[in-house]
Amino acid sequence: MRSASCLMRWMGSAFLALVLAASSRARASEPTLRVGSKRFVESYILAEVVTQFARGENVTATHKQGLGGTAVVFRALEEGAIDVYPEYTGTLAETVVKGGAADVDSLRKALAPRGIAVSDSLGFDNTYALAMSRTNASNAGVTKLSELASHPAFRWALSHEFLGRRDGWQGLVGHYGLRAAAPVAMDHALAYEAVSRGSADILDVYATDAKISRFDLLVLEDDRRFFPPYESVLVYRSELPRRVPTFNRILNQMRNAIDARTMRQMNARAELDGVPFTQVAGDFLAERSGNVPRPKSERLGLASGTLEVIRNHGPRHLMLVSVSLALSVVLGLPLGIFAYTRRRLGVVVLAAAGVVQTIPSLALFCFFIPLLGIGPVPALAALSLYGLLPIVTNTYAGLVSIPENFREAAIAIGLSRGERLRYVELPLASRTILAGIKTSAVVSVGSATIAAFIGAGGFGEPISTGLSLNDATIILEGAIPAAGLSFVIDGAFRLLERLVVPRVLRVKPR
Repeated sequence: MRSASCLMRWMGSAFLALVLAASSRARASEPTLRVGSKRFVESYILAEVVTQFARGENVTATHKQGLGGTAVVFRALEEGAIDVYPEYTGTLAETVVKGGAADVDSLRKALAPRGIAVSDSLGFDNTYALAMSRTNASNAGVTKLSELASHPAFRWALSHEFLGRRDGWQGLVGHYGLRAAAPVAMDHALAYEAVSRGSADILDVYATDAKISRFDLLVLEDDRRFFPPYESVLVYRSELPRRVPTFNRILNQMRNAIDARTMRQMNARAELDGVPFTQVAGDFLAERSGNVPRPKSERLGLASGTLEVIRNHGPRHLMLVSVSLALSVVLGLPLGIFAYTRRRLGVVVLAAAGVVQTIPSLALFCFFIPLLGIGPVPALAALSLYGLLPIVTNTYAGLVSIPENFREAAIAIGLSRGERLRYVELPLASRTILAGIKTSAVVSVGSATIAAFIGAGGFGEPISTGLSLNDATIILEGAIPAAGLSFVIDGAFRLLERLVVPRVLRVKPR
């Protein structure tokens, strides 16, 4: 088992070296302006407009795409992981200020003590609304929200965020006296598909959604004025204009720069025509400055797109998997051995590892944001914890399953407890232990795709973008490399088994 001990020491050293290198590299290359976005098309586009505008002003800028919902992105802003992101006044009032007024001046006063500032309106109001098929609405004689109370049989497909907000489903039911069946929660893009296919009747929309026209939906009139205004704004750290003086010029140029019609057109180009967010933003800025817009780039096919994803996101995904696995091994093997040698306390260790595994993955990733910010560091922390259970349990199971006569023989020849563990028990359990590490590695490949939601990159980025656009091809461009990496890991562990597992314990091929 000496080779296994060397492997453990090497993996631990590799992990420390990679973390130190990543930290120094992050400090050395930290961008001047870090722009964040939430996980939907309009937020991607607006953030990209700000990013490209900053670069046009000779400011080093980067766009951290699709960081999640409001709570995650705003926390990243407060913690200093990003500097600015696009938001809406109604969302700030409901989710951040918790019931305050939704006008810009009131929000500025409420957020100033927290070191957060709010820009003037970008020029359009993207309020929440409810919509349904124009044909179904006509058949039911519905044009206003107040008329929904007399149609309790309607089926609702609502986004998760809308369901959890007081200015969403919770308040809507009481304000309009709705007697509706429990709504189905689903991704915003998928809700459009549900209504178009007749599996749902009503969905929540944004006023600038491009798909309203595409699916021939009727936006129902908010005749009792339930929804607050959702003026588009930039939310940024108060110190940013001092640190990046050019940002004041960006704020001035962005004031009232985009009307609702323009925003709908940009959303349509991204969602319906498949134009990349970067080009949509670039063309808008080119038209604004009087330059000729760049020609539309062609969408890559699945094979070419997959290769592009591997080239751009593969190294980061591989780093997330390998470093988190190394840390899981460094922590999990000693915990498994401890559970074996201290049986009573070992029950607690095994139970704790099981509890961690039951925590929803995105919740665990977000848990580390206040401590570690966003990016690869909190992702590594979460992934390493997720990888503990199979390593701890397999180490424990492999050791307790060793026949008693082997232990007795080791005692008879005078081996100490530590020598028995090192030279007899761990080698005999190595096959089971290695199977646990392999399971942890495969789990990490899949879990690492969620890291994109906190700005850690990897194959999850195209998957997240594809979900926002409801584009199966883009989703596959991220999912196929992740599945391929699992096959590569399986082959690598077959080779590793030859180095670690004693010859007599290896599975003989038939």
